[in-house]
Amino acid sequence: MEARPLLNRRLNGLGTTIFAEMSALATATGSINLGQGFPDTDGPEEVREAAVRALREGRGNQYPPGPGIPELRTAVAEHQQRFHGLTYDPDTEVLVTAGATEAIAAALLALLEPGDEVIAFEPFYDSYAACIAMAGAVRVPLTLRPPAFRPDLDELRALITPRTRLLLINTPHNPTGLVLNADELRAIAELAVEHDLLVVTDEVYEHLVFSGGHHPLAALPGMRERTVSISSAGKTFSFTGWKVGWVTGSPELVAAVRTAKQYLTYVSAGPFQYAVAEALRLPDEYFDGFRADLLRKRDLLADGLAEAGFRVFVPEGTYFITTDITPLGEKDGADFCRSLPERCGVVAIPNAVFYDNTDEGRSLVRFTFCKRDQVLREAVERLRRL
Repeated sequence: MEARPLLNRRLNGLGTTIFAEMSALATATGSINLGQGFPDTDGPEEVREAAVRALREGRGNQYPPGPGIPELRTAVAEHQQRFHGLTYDPDTEVLVTAGATEAIAAALLALLEPGDEVIAFEPFYDSYAACIAMAGAVRVPLTLRPPAFRPDLDELRALITPRTRLLLINTPHNPTGLVLNADELRAIAELAVEHDLLVVTDEVYEHLVFSGGHHPLAALPGMRERTVSISSAGKTFSFTGWKVGWVTGSPELVAAVRTAKQYLTYVSAGPFQYAVAEALRLPDEYFDGFRADLLRKRDLLADGLAEAGFRVFVPEGTYFITTDITPLGEKDGADFCRSLPERCGVVAIPNAVFYDNTDEGRSLVRFTFCKRDQVLREAVERLRRL
């Protein structure tokens, strides 16, 4: 009798994330880790002290409220109004989650039925594929191609079928650095309204747009009532380990996401929620300075990668740079990344893992620049050995 596989067939092929594999390789070889997107310095001292103060005062040391503490839900609503002109009721239209990853999982589990189709930009962050699979839905990739990685809106229209339930939009986009422009956002919104589609938007890099600013899809006509907007504190405040994210949307959408979320973590990050509430109210100077610092780091690494022989696609946002390794005489990004630590002591991520159509990303490799300047300079020196 043939043994039944232990792993749910929906998760076949997902396995250990590439981030775990490459970060373990960085540790084992003592390499500079430009693969996984976490800063190597902490965020603002006043935000860290706010977490310490909450711990000492006993705030959040026990289960916080399921939707999130009122202080943070209010701060999220204020942030959406302050930066994007969007008005949300903190009691019914804001939900705090264990990072954006849980928010995405809860949204997809709540809103999708088995067999529903989800259109997502390819390459996509790896948790998208896993969450769509766990919901029993079908992912339909819209491939973004170099050098500009802009979406083909005619192709997007052609991908919509009667089974299409949801558009999963990531802007600023990881890993390409694409930032959707006004025309692209308007066209996507019109398609969503025309076909009565739900939209989940991953906007965790909203404060890392290097020119022109971030414009939420929910602000466009007909979109507020059909859009689940997701963001988090990790990328904006450099406290990725705190795992504090949030969802904003109509009461009906937030209630649906909350129904799934309560059976995932229930609650999380109690004391950190108080600190993030203070972080969201930091003055404009913080957000402007944060963006300017990452822009400088982007240019430092982009210039160094170009000098080392990579073809560099300079990102409009996020803190990742996608490169092409073919000018180095290489063809396969996965093989290249697995050999890179031994060759020059640097770790990167092969973009092919973010594709269903893996040939589209086979020669592409992603680096992160959210590291200290001296680390980036040392990485560039090592990469020049190639």
